[in-house]
Amino acid sequence: MAGHTDNEVMIKAPFDLVWNMTNDLENWPQLFSEYASVEVLQRTGDTTTFRLTMHPDEDGKVWSWVSERETARDVRTVWARRVEPGPFAYMNIRWEYEEESEGTRMRWTQDFEMRPDAPVDDATMTDHINRNSRIQMDLIRDKIEQRARETVRA
Repeated sequence: MAGHTDNEVMIKAPFDLVWNMTNDLENWPQLFSEYASVEVLQRTGDTTTFRLTMHPDEDGKVWSWVSERETARDVRTVWARRVEPGPFAYMNIRWEYEEESEGTRMRWTQDFEMRPDAPVDDATMTDHINRNSRIQMDLIRDKIEQRARETVRA
């Protein structure tokens, strides 16, 4: 069995601002509430390998892993995968951006499978990712829309 999630949010801001803010990896700790730090390990063209470290969870455990991310601005898509999958057998993520009249729609799809010895199964992780994606997307939307308002006033 495998897990799959599909979440999206409408951000009332132009594509360029949404793309630039959500693909500025070094600033992810200010954009996402769950990330404590990002360490860029390597950049080659449009591909970046980086380590993400989360804030401690409710049990005090700090989760960290290495991911690889490839951006393709021309098709408004980002593909990512965990290089160090941790409790996942694999984790693949796709971010898609679509410009619409009211702003930019950002969509995240994730395909994954938990390892047999992982602390949760695919269904539990699917529920967790869906809940957390909505929280993070709303937070990101609010921050980008705030920046868009500030840019208009400047």
